Amino acid sequence: MQYSKVVIVGTGLVGMSYAYALVNQGTIEELVLIDIDRDKAEGEAMDLSHGLAFAPRKMNIRPGDYSECKDAGLVVITAGVNQQEGETRIQLLNRNAAIIKNVVNDIMASGFNGILLVASNPVDILAYVTWRESGLHHSRVIGSGTSLDTARLRYEISSIINIDSRNVHAYILGEHGDSEFVCWSNANIGAKPIQDVINSMDEISFADLDKICNKVKNAAYEIIKRKKATYYAVGMALVRITAAIFNNENRIIPISVLNNGTYECEKKVYIGLPAVLNKDGVHHIVKLELDDEEKRKLRHSATILRDLLDSINY
Repeated sequence: MQYSKVVIVGTGLVGMSYAYALVNQGTIEELVLIDIDRDKAEGEAMDLSHGLAFAPRKMNIRPGDYSECKDAGLVVITAGVNQQEGETRIQLLNRNAAIIKNVVNDIMASGFNGILLVASNPVDILAYVTWRESGLHHSRVIGSGTSLDTARLRYEISSIINIDSRNVHAYILGEHGDSEFVCWSNANIGAKPIQDVINSMDEISFADLDKICNKVKNAAYEIIKRKKATYYAVGMALVRITAAIFNNENRIIPISVLNNGTYECEKKVYIGLPAVLNKDGVHHIVKLELDDEEKRKLRHSATILRDLLDSINY
């Protein structure tokens, strides 16, 4: 297994935004692009390779087929059909589940034994489908989950209080979708609880919190309305996850993981929770002390996901 090798399945907007960010950040040494349209994969590999003179490190970028997955440390699945304007992530379910099942079967047929990262939507459902179809331990199958939603949250808070978003420590938990919620009880600016920040600043009030939550939750819909798809930020979120794995960082990132009983909600679901990531995948899920309302919201979100999985016999 080569931990510096990534295979991307799907060279659409998300897949190539991820690939472009990988090249610019110098995250890996080897990148293979797989797409049902071989010409598209070849063209994308050529285009990226022509910019390597300006990249921070040498990389081998090429098109390939599923046999390339055998020795990859990470395979990232971005294949699927795009979310349309007015369409919820959940409505993508039936269109994308069949695609993912076929993709995973082809990946595993290569002898792959690395880590699978799912970015296709609805990501929590498709991460669960990927885990079941792959036969891998759940620690080695993850979804991008609420990593992007959390980045959006940090940006929105930072824009109000004028503090760098990297110093905003707060998580979106639950489904990557309409039932997600902000874990305000564990939100901090630096080491200061956000409740204390609100009490000490005129720029933000408790009334702003619901506005921030709704803005984050509806961000994808607003972007799709304006430019038909979202891809740059999720590409960067995927690079952050990739770096945490390849650099063995033990970094906490809110991703879609199998709830193994750490939280009091449905166990047989993949759902957005803070998890420690390293070269082996998920080391463990971080247990936050949620308040009663947050516990209710997490249970509600997990129940929604379980019902959807039941509807497709997973």
